[in-house]
Amino acid sequence: MQAGKYALGIDIGGTFTDIVVYDTQGGTSTSHKELTTPKAPHEGVIRGVRTLFEREALPYANVDRVIHATTLFTNALIERKGAVTGLITTAGFRDTLEMAREHKYELFDLHIELPRPLVPRHLRLEAAERIGPDGVVQQPLDVAQAVEQAGRLAAAGATSIAIVFLHAYANPVHERMARDAIAAAYPQLFISISSDVSPQIREYERTSTTVANAYVKPLADGYLDRMNARIQQLGIQAPLFMMLSNGGLTHVDEAKRVPIQLLESGPAAGALAGAFFGGRAGIEDVLAFDMGGTTAKLAIIEAGKPLIAHRFEASREKRLTEGSGLPISISTIELIEIGAGGGSVAHLDALGLLKVGPESAGSLPGPACYGRGGTQPTVTDANLVLGFLDPAAFAGGTMSIDVAKAEEAMRPLATQSNLSVPEFAWGIHSIVNENMAAAARVHVAERGHHAGKFALLLTGGGGPLHGCEIARRLGMTRAICPPGAGVASALGLLMAPARIDRMVSVGWTLETVDWAALEAEYGRIERDARAVIDATLPGQGAAARSQRAADLRFAGQGFEVITDLPAGPYTADSYGAIREAFLATYAKTFGQVPPRGNIEIINIRAAVSAGGGEGGLDVDTGAVSAAGAARGTRRMYLAERKDYAEVPVYERGAFKAGQAFRGPAIVQEASSTLIVPPQATVEVDAGGSLIVHLDATAPSAPVPSPAIEESEKQRACAN
Repeated sequence: MQAGKYALGIDIGGTFTDIVVYDTQGGTSTSHKELTTPKAPHEGVIRGVRTLFEREALPYANVDRVIHATTLFTNALIERKGAVTGLITTAGFRDTLEMAREHKYELFDLHIELPRPLVPRHLRLEAAERIGPDGVVQQPLDVAQAVEQAGRLAAAGATSIAIVFLHAYANPVHERMARDAIAAAYPQLFISISSDVSPQIREYERTSTTVANAYVKPLADGYLDRMNARIQQLGIQAPLFMMLSNGGLTHVDEAKRVPIQLLESGPAAGALAGAFFGGRAGIEDVLAFDMGGTTAKLAIIEAGKPLIAHRFEASREKRLTEGSGLPISISTIELIEIGAGGGSVAHLDALGLLKVGPESAGSLPGPACYGRGGTQPTVTDANLVLGFLDPAAFAGGTMSIDVAKAEEAMRPLATQSNLSVPEFAWGIHSIVNENMAAAARVHVAERGHHAGKFALLLTGGGGPLHGCEIARRLGMTRAICPPGAGVASALGLLMAPARIDRMVSVGWTLETVDWAALEAEYGRIERDARAVIDATLPGQGAAARSQRAADLRFAGQGFEVITDLPAGPYTADSYGAIREAFLATYAKTFGQVPPRGNIEIINIRAAVSAGGGEGGLDVDTGAVSAAGAARGTRRMYLAERKDYAEVPVYERGAFKAGQAFRGPAIVQEASSTLIVPPQATVEVDAGGSLIVHLDATAPSAPVPSPAIEESEKQRACAN
């Protein structure tokens, strides 16, 4: 890369930390993968940044923007490794978290494990106060009692406190009084109030979200301060931006204020990359499939845009079962996470059946082939035994992996299963593929689609390894492997706009609404969002784009339909357009619309965004490491033959637009490896993406390079 102005993207995953540098003037990028350091994630980041900058001889001072995504806070919820947290709530509502919605996610399971509250009962205390649903104070807050309860929580070891009072979404005065008094008496405590974190109706969801924010707030505060300081010590003086779950970015202070917004930051970046590369390939309906070392993620991209949800579940007791997790009310790119990655451990159950995951070897000790103390067979070990991975070029040559150790880890279970080691390895590969395909099939169907209408976009270190086989299982005919697929989430960070979502509960009827009041409320939350945009990207708040939405329902219904609305300002003349937008969304959701009924506006929402997008992004995949993928062939296991065969290995960087070839084949680059199955054909599009046609349809005008022709001849001779 030439000297210029650089944007630095950092994505911390469960196994690898991906680092991408983008030259904003030259339009090129380069990347590096570093093993994640779970106990101190910033250490792996700093080591990786140093390695990349020294390798490319880049000046730190030329970095003008740093964007970061991390799974740290999601893992803290899953592993229950957040701060000791207390809850102060309205008298009589101490057990809201325990009672939840009095719903069993599996009705007939006598041994069901319900989600454990983040705050145990002895750390949930009450204060005398009451505000009505109309916002009118019915019983003044006993401030002294609230401060006394905070003292009891601090004495019990709590370092963070959530304050959730009844109907605070309608009037936050009591929560703010309690926060200010407790902060004055106990300045060492972190405090989260529901009217800041989740100002909306439904007591359980609001309490769960606020408690989760309090649970990770001390962790976020310390981590972000350390990360910022260490980056600056390198000589990078650029501001640090954080990726939010909604696919936007914000500044560090806003991230520290409400860190719960960061829970799905890494997967959100991957979905943005999926939308970008799908659009550049001229395919707007894609399933963005990102498989890393610990988990796989799938996001639906429809008409070029990821779907946005405003509620999801964290830390599920059963990963794919709705209702088994902690409800979190934040705006997030809608996706599904599957406990399947390169580190997923294979084992035999009590019946002797092969199972894969969800337990993962992570980065420490990692798969057996890493030689870092792991002894259990994993998906990465299986892929290595099958010949899918080049031991010398793994992770861009930053580490070598050992085939013998992988085989040794598999042999006991293979013997127990009466299979050869290669057959057992294929079993692992096949089962993890079906696990991911089954989860994807359900996720897509639940949203009213059939997977066959989409193309599968493959990212992450494992996405290209497994994606073609998964696409076939889903009945899909095309897969897309973008350049730099292994670091696509970090690339997605470079495309993110600054985006802030705001909402508030109102509880009005559309037919009798005060239009001036409705417009004033939208204006208020939009001004608040624009102020955060200005703090993130100075001077861009006023020109930021705003998309309005509302949670609407027919009077008497229990739940709402989130509806995108036309732009404001709103007057009485807006009634027809808003009603029609709701009816259209309702019909799409439920298939039919009741013949009559008033419409209630429960919540109003505004998504304000500015900047973002690197339209000319040209990914430099980098040279595959020295001893790595010279053009030639490699022994790869073919399930159809139940044996190994010599297949051609292509360097990704050698391809040019318009070239084409057939499978079986291996395409290798620094951050990932694409496995092209037999009968598939591949063409290189103008943006450098590999379009895999799984139905054996030959691409138009194939133009093989001499290297490809030679590899085809070698394969013919080998056969």
